[in-house]
Amino acid sequence: MAQTSTPRLPRALWALMLGNFVIGTGVMVVPGTLNELSTSLGVSIPQAGLLITAGAILMGLGAPLFAGIVAGWDRRRLLTLALLWYALLMALSALAPGYASLLPLRVLTMIAPAIFTPQAAACVGLLVPESQRGKAITFVFLGWSVASVLGMPLSAWIGGLLGWRWAFGLVALLALLVAGWVWRAMPDGIRPAALSRQAWAQTLGSPVLMLAVGVTLLSSFGQFTLFSYFAPYHQQVLGLSAGLLALLFLWFGAFGLLGNVLVSHHIDRLGAPRAVFITLAGMALSLLLWPLGASVWWIQALVLIPWALGCFSANSAQQARLVHMAPALAPATVALNTSAIYAGQALGAALGGGLIAQGLMQQLHWVGLALMLAAMALSWQAARVQKRSYPAGNATHRPAGPPAKCGPGAGAARR
Repeated sequence: MAQTSTPRLPRALWALMLGNFVIGTGVMVVPGTLNELSTSLGVSIPQAGLLITAGAILMGLGAPLFAGIVAGWDRRRLLTLALLWYALLMALSALAPGYASLLPLRVLTMIAPAIFTPQAAACVGLLVPESQRGKAITFVFLGWSVASVLGMPLSAWIGGLLGWRWAFGLVALLALLVAGWVWRAMPDGIRPAALSRQAWAQTLGSPVLMLAVGVTLLSSFGQFTLFSYFAPYHQQVLGLSAGLLALLFLWFGAFGLLGNVLVSHHIDRLGAPRAVFITLAGMALSLLLWPLGASVWWIQALVLIPWALGCFSANSAQQARLVHMAPALAPATVALNTSAIYAGQALGAALGGGLIAQGLMQQLHWVGLALMLAAMALSWQAARVQKRSYPAGNATHRPAGPPAKCGPGAGAARR
């Protein structure tokens, strides 16, 4: 009898997913503890928000830059070192005596996310067959959703109970533990070929790829205009305690995880462009309905559901979309997409902080909605261009060039 069961995903993907969980928790620990950071360090909310902006700028600029620098590195060693760096710098940040020292430490800490997330995603296509690629990529990015379910609420709760330093220290410990897991689980010999200047030129010169990356930039920009300031918003507007705020983050994260699971299971049937559009529409709906929850916390929790369902699943679908369009250029497109996520975070946090400084905290959702609608329009246009450029039967763009020789079998072949 023919074997029809789907092959299991490699155990290395679990380690990569947990790595993204730690990375995501460390990135979101600042928004989760923004109130405590502001009070403890004696700075305003917009000043504390600069920790988000500065770190995101480093990640946005660093992701494509580091992609070129580390292109030929063995991924087992690279990803393990990135997590060890994360552990060290998060620990140093927890011990920072004041804001002036914490800000540069935060920037240096973000070198790890700039490397780990895009390089982990680029590895996926080398660890699984093409038929599993979409599912595998969304699975690896499930770590960010798990971070929203467990990491961010836990950080907010610990920050409110013990202080932000303990929340940072927890991330440092988790990074150290997961670094050991990545080292044990990842096979040797995962060395994607370095992208040539021609490949970068091909990536940057592709209208459909750049349109898709633009979708990520706009959607991240729209989200983080408000998301960066969830903690102070809900404290000041709804009067939530640290405990209730942690529960609200847990609620948001649970639906974020559900959204990523749903997209992971249905993306190959829906197609990545349609999955992206649906997730963006969910976030836009929440921003449109945002004023309904401005006075009652449980209504606010209901309004958050569509946003949560689309928040992390949109990023996963975008990564899958780019890898499907140009598998040979995945290291470049995933790095650029990650850069766009972080650039959007930087822009959103900066804009949101500026609006809060002007006393416009309760108007942030309208700005976010306008940007999200622009992202939806751009996503629709990108799908049209893709369909025109690569008609049915040849929808996946495969640029000319030799395939990367990598994976555990590559080392054996050389021997």
